[in-house]
Amino acid sequence: MAGAIIRQGGLVAFPTETVYGLGCDALNPEAVARIFEAKQRPSFDPLIVHIADRATLESLTPFVSTRDQRLIDAFWPGPLTLVLPKRADVPDLVTAGLATVAIRMPAHTVAQALIREAGVPIAAPSANPFGYVSPTCAQHVVEGLGDRVDLILDGGPCPIGVESTIVSMGGTWPELLRPGTVTLAALRTVIGPVVRTPASRTMVAPGQLPRHYATRTPMTVLAAPEVRPVLHAHERAGLLAMSTPGHGDERFCAIEVLSASGDLREAARNLFAALRRLDALGLDRLYAVPCEGQGLGLAIMDRLRRCAAPLD
Repeated sequence: MAGAIIRQGGLVAFPTETVYGLGCDALNPEAVARIFEAKQRPSFDPLIVHIADRATLESLTPFVSTRDQRLIDAFWPGPLTLVLPKRADVPDLVTAGLATVAIRMPAHTVAQALIREAGVPIAAPSANPFGYVSPTCAQHVVEGLGDRVDLILDGGPCPIGVESTIVSMGGTWPELLRPGTVTLAALRTVIGPVVRTPASRTMVAPGQLPRHYATRTPMTVLAAPEVRPVLHAHERAGLLAMSTPGHGDERFCAIEVLSASGDLREAARNLFAALRRLDALGLDRLYAVPCEGQGLGLAIMDRLRRCAAPLD
């Protein structure tokens, strides 16, 4: 049923190991337009195309280099997206008119089954209103998109909880466009030098806007883990803590602890759900305790900083 909906131009929300995606036939421009309409997503923001096999990869890109193949062998299926040259039949709406396409082979069994049943590559951003906190369970999709989706596949909570690492492979050196659970160190172990992209470069992949993954409640990221925020008079505030605080703090209306032991994988898995719970309380401001910006901490801090970025 889900595959038939995709083939007929419909939208299916489905779980991946990272977050829930809102999927359609990547080669059907009318279906792709429905995704942008459902999410209220700007057309300059490209989508990731999800595949299940090598043959589909070769139908989307004309060339896979030895360096590309080393990353594919090491991390696919899994939470790594590669930005590669695109073939002409990939719709411009998918790629925001660029000559490249972002491609990922998810590891989640439900995602794999959907792609194979549909028989087409599936374009899928996160299944939430544009710019808001990403969904990590089916209920988040219901709350955010409701009847704008033809079918929601409930695969339970996403085991990773933050979006895929994105690497552009078209330049002299591979560029890390978005950090994720495939860390910069892991990438460099496989292919050597990988550079961080400057914040000002033209957007060629999702998740590069200064403000993204954002709560409706304003958020401040503290300068260091030991910094205690100064609350304004009568300010109703919530705290997002990386680990169990060493002391109780009755100043906060609510405290969400991402990992009692400070484990970054557990913290990443809980991040978006915790942000949603705090956001639902109608508080005046949220404060987030930072973690070290290395390894998986780089991905967590990327999401927090974008969440806390001011509105234009």
